[in-house]
Formats: sequence, structure tokens, C-alpha cells
Amino acid sequence: MIDQKLLNRITYNPEVMVGKPTIRGLRITVDQILKALAANTNIQEILSDYPELEKEDIQAVLLYAGQLVEEERVFKIGVQ
Repeated sequence: MIDQKLLNRITYNPEVMVGKPTIRGLRITVDQILKALAANTNIQEILSDYPELEKEDIQAVLLYAGQLVEEERVFKIGVQ
């Protein structure tokens, strides 16, 4: 079951970060957090680097990314 309360933490505003998905309207984008996690930055470090974030914000980012990937389909055309 999708946790809508978590997903509500991801916001969009064309006036903030050029409309990229952000966390609770802050100037912290979903991709910033995903890239930090991919670089093996642990959650405590991220929360320390961005004191305005909460643990639930990180969970929301991961849930949001998971939803996007879940909808993605890849088709190979003309396989050689």
C-alpha cells in the first residue's frame, strides 16, 4: 500500500528549483538526496548536512523514486 502521507512531502512548484520535485517546498530536490544516497552517504550524514530534513523526508524520496521506476517500461526495438 502506498503511503500518501509520505508522498505528500514531495512537492512541485515552478518557482522553486525550476519546478523539480522538492522536499516539503524546501530548496532540496529529490535528485540531490538520491545522488547522495547513491554516493553511499548514510542517512544520518544527510540529515546532518540538511538539518531542516526529517527521516520521513528520506523515506518519501525513496518511495517517490520507487513509484517512478515502477511505472517505467523499457522496450528493445531492432535487437541486433
